[in-house]
Amino acid sequence: MIESTVLQKLRSGCVIPAHPLALDGHNKLDARRQRALTRYYLAAGAGGLAVGVHTTQFAIHEPKVGLYRPVLELAAQTAGEATGSEPILIAGILGKTEQALREAQTAVELGYHIGLLSLTALKGKPIDELIDHARCVSEVIPVMGFYLQSTISGMVLPQEFWRRFVELPNVVGIKIAPFHRYQTLDVLEAVALSGRADDVALYTGNDDNIFVDLLTPHMFHDGRREAPLQIAGGLLGQWACWTRRAVEHLETIKQIRETNGPIESELLTLASQLTLANKAIFDADNGFVGCIPGISYVLMRQGLLVNTASLDASETLSPGQAERIDEIVRRYPHLTDNEFVRANADQWLA
Repeated sequence: MIESTVLQKLRSGCVIPAHPLALDGHNKLDARRQRALTRYYLAAGAGGLAVGVHTTQFAIHEPKVGLYRPVLELAAQTAGEATGSEPILIAGILGKTEQALREAQTAVELGYHIGLLSLTALKGKPIDELIDHARCVSEVIPVMGFYLQSTISGMVLPQEFWRRFVELPNVVGIKIAPFHRYQTLDVLEAVALSGRADDVALYTGNDDNIFVDLLTPHMFHDGRREAPLQIAGGLLGQWACWTRRAVEHLETIKQIRETNGPIESELLTLASQLTLANKAIFDADNGFVGCIPGISYVLMRQGLLVNTASLDASETLSPGQAERIDEIVRRYPHLTDNEFVRANADQWLA
């Protein structure tokens, strides 16, 4: 059973970075810099941490790599040491049902509140099997659904799946990250018309459309009534860098939502610039091949990481990607939080 304070925080909306993996020169876990990243996110004002997700590198879930428990444990310990911070701890859970249940139990043992459930291992399975899988995991840990973009997952999840998924009583949220407007609306409409809109916290994972997702007041109709809906916060790889700025942006957006104030055109301009930055960082031109090293490259520029290494040797910066990111930083320095990191990095790395 999830604590009411965690649920309240989740539903109110917060910044949740998708936590990267810090590796040393020998491709081993760099515990010092891994801790520094966690400290950075919490000092920046993030309301939660998502660990063991795509940005943390799915390879840590492989038994032969053996990093799933150590990485989750390190983040939980570091978060527990942070003064005045009680972040929502979200554990990425993947694999077929046996593995997913094992990971869910590990997450519970380490004090994680929610499991972010990836279904990629069940690609091609019927909806009944996907729902049974989700039900089994949700009986171990409260779950957040995850619509991962099909470029990476190879899956398109129809609205029927989401209608049935939100009926599971221990579903507490959904990360909507298909990078696709129609598929995003499939999830939103399913939740809005389910009668559980107040129970299921919606988080954008659409790194290409962050501000618009957060600003849009949705209104759905089922023929009898109107069903309003709002995406509460973001669980994003893009927010794994320049996190202090992300917190400031979400605070501004929440003020607009709470006061029903006007959306200034400057905010939409900023939204477009952030998407332009995401295009370079996530390597959109090359089918997102350099997504994870792109995030690491930004953090390396800031001194928090020493390399862009990945456990999967095929995950490297694409040709010209570093130069494109450098150009974005030069042209749009207001998107970065370089000064904040520069002032605190030594403390986080201590």
